[in-house]
Amino acid sequence: MTPAEEKKLLRRIDLWIVPYASLLYLLSFLDRVNVGQARLAGLENDLKLRGDQYDMALTIFFVSYVAFELPSNLVIKKLKPPRWICFLMVSWGILQICMGLVTDYRGLYVTRFLLGMFESGLSPGLNFLLTTWYTRKELNVRVSLFFAGATLAGAFGGLLAFGIRHMAGVGGKNGWAWIFILEGLLTVLFAIPALWLVQDFPQYSNILSPQERAQWLHRLNTSQGITNAPLPFSKAQVVRAVTDWKTYVYGTIVLSIAEPSYSLSLFSPSIIATLGFTNATANFLSAAPYAIGTIVALLVAYASDRYSKRAPVLIVMMLLPVVGYTILLCDVSPAMKYVAMFIAVAGVNSSTPTAVTFVGNNFGPMYTRATTMGVAFSMANCAGFISSNVYPIGDAPRYIRGNVTALGFSCLCIVLCAFMTFYNIRENARRDRVYGVPNPDGSDCSPLYADDPVRMNRWGLGGKTKEEIIALGDHHPAFRYMI
Repeated sequence: MTPAEEKKLLRRIDLWIVPYASLLYLLSFLDRVNVGQARLAGLENDLKLRGDQYDMALTIFFVSYVAFELPSNLVIKKLKPPRWICFLMVSWGILQICMGLVTDYRGLYVTRFLLGMFESGLSPGLNFLLTTWYTRKELNVRVSLFFAGATLAGAFGGLLAFGIRHMAGVGGKNGWAWIFILEGLLTVLFAIPALWLVQDFPQYSNILSPQERAQWLHRLNTSQGITNAPLPFSKAQVVRAVTDWKTYVYGTIVLSIAEPSYSLSLFSPSIIATLGFTNATANFLSAAPYAIGTIVALLVAYASDRYSKRAPVLIVMMLLPVVGYTILLCDVSPAMKYVAMFIAVAGVNSSTPTAVTFVGNNFGPMYTRATTMGVAFSMANCAGFISSNVYPIGDAPRYIRGNVTALGFSCLCIVLCAFMTFYNIRENARRDRVYGVPNPDGSDCSPLYADDPVRMNRWGLGGKTKEEIIALGDHHPAFRYMI
């Protein structure tokens, strides 16, 4: 392909994949955190929640969410993304509607548990799909556009809840019930087209002609090498991922970003309400930090792809929630605390897609990557257990326990990113020293040349079959880790 043809095809693929995936994630995140908006609209009073029952409802969601993320990521390739995503979304949309019909804490617990089970597959599945469509150096912008759905859900969710809560009394239901019912109906409405609009993996997608598919796969092979080559499912690929210590370091990095992110999503309306604003105004004001966070996240992703850097970007951006949560812990004015929320949201919402891209850039083959990303997302969503239990209403208005926890996780992220920067630089240098520097055109690690005798001998792979060489994934001597 000429550069102009490549740019035109990339733009077409972007239009087919990214907008709809971002919309689906917006709906997912909206349905996940709208319970915080419903709380302000009378949920606790109407369901007569006492003590820690509200916090328990938040926690139960993450029990099933964490448990089903990895299995979902392993079956999405077999069942095909369009079918699997459509099934998940219709299921959780119906459950969201049911949440608006519950009359006590038991019904809330059951629907929240099932909601977590069906929502669990969307984010890791679509992010895994993105890693198979884009080169390593252009992935972060697309993942950031995808996660912009979550950022916009924070803004849109506050505005939507602000309007829906005024339906209180319609049909004999309070505003919180209509938040669940209408947002559930919205999810089902947009889920049906997933059968046609969610794309399959590039080897099978019908948006590419045979010639375009061959050209696009060659482009991906040059960038990702054998880490993106399709291999049949094998238990060895899964075992390799779950026994690799790096899986858990990367998972902890994503966890240490997710905890302050979840804290902000679930409790920002309540935090703003304690600053002297009414609950309705808190719904509205909680939207602004997320709108700014979307813009910052996209700018950061562009810079990250432009300079092909992940960990250094994470270190810089996670300094922002350190500053933001430090301010929230101090005895300062309500206006200053509101400013702190802008700072914290900008940091964590810029870091989430970069961290996911960091994971996707550095693992292979495909089922190993799918497993690693599933584990990382499961670990990340353990943050839900933490964040939903460290902001008890009795800690208002400073929420010292919750804000200290978020501050600690932000610092942990910085430390681990520094460690992985050091490790990846050292491992890349070791491979350069032992095997030599790979060709910059990516051919030394391409599956197209995996059985080339000259390259096999150069990289110490003589005697291995093509399948065995592809199965090496990121362990291939010519593969270099993204910093």
